[in-house]
Amino acid sequence: MKKIGNILAMVLLSTLLVLIRVYENTLFYDPFLQFFEMDYKVLPLPEVDIFALQTGVALRFLLNTIISLAIIWLVFKSMEFIKLSLLLYGVLFAVFFTAFSFIIFTSSESNGHFALFYVRRFLIQPLFLLILLPAFYFQKFKTR
Repeated sequence: MKKIGNILAMVLLSTLLVLIRVYENTLFYDPFLQFFEMDYKVLPLPEVDIFALQTGVALRFLLNTIISLAIIWLVFKSMEFIKLSLLLYGVLFAVFFTAFSFIIFTSSESNGHFALFYVRRFLIQPLFLLILLPAFYFQKFKTR
């Protein structure tokens, strides 16, 4: 019965990650969603409200982080992994958010779009979860 509860919780948490992605246009201010669907390599960056953009990106990162930590907890039930994950998420957020802000403030007409695309992608998608799950799985079963 406990296993079924864990599976249902995993499905629910995964669904929440998908819903964040599906409703990203209505939940978060991010003019780059449409910009990166166009021929962004030759276009200048769109006009943005920097504060709203940074707030939206940070909020999305926070939501993805909370859900990701819950998934890590359900899979491994280890406070060690949660503590390490919190540390990694904090450091990676600081590094990537600083880089994201720097790129936005210093980007020229058609320069730096690839860097902006990839740094933003790490902030708004739960990619760290996809990295941490196999790493923790390997670590857990390597020490047995």
